[in-house]
Amino acid sequence: MTKPDVFYDGRCPLCRKEIAHYMRLDRQHKINWLDIWTEQESLAQKGVLFKDAMKLLHTVDRNGAVKTGAYSFVLIWHELPYYRHLARLVEMFHLTDALDIAYRRFARWRYRSRCKEGCGLP
Repeated sequence: MTKPDVFYDGRCPLCRKEIAHYMRLDRQHKINWLDIWTEQESLAQKGVLFKDAMKLLHTVDRNGAVKTGAYSFVLIWHELPYYRHLARLVEMFHLTDALDIAYRRFARWRYRSRCKEGCGLP
């Protein structure tokens, strides 16, 4: 069984901070953490455009399905100690769709503020 992939913006200070937190918790190395700036080929192999990865968090689950937004966070949380309980609660109470709406609003703001000058997109 393969590990899930998490594609994140390694040049975004906010993203780096959050992913670093998750990486510290991933002591069993259950997730492949991939910076989109250095893993553009891996991103393309999964069928994800770089610009789309800049706009939203993207993950690939163990079955090869691409997920975005809050669905990506739930995937990450399932793999991490402490957060597993949060993932289960979010799913049990069917909150993923609502969280995804909120995340997409935040992500739109983050992309606009981060990429006012193009942010060096390849």
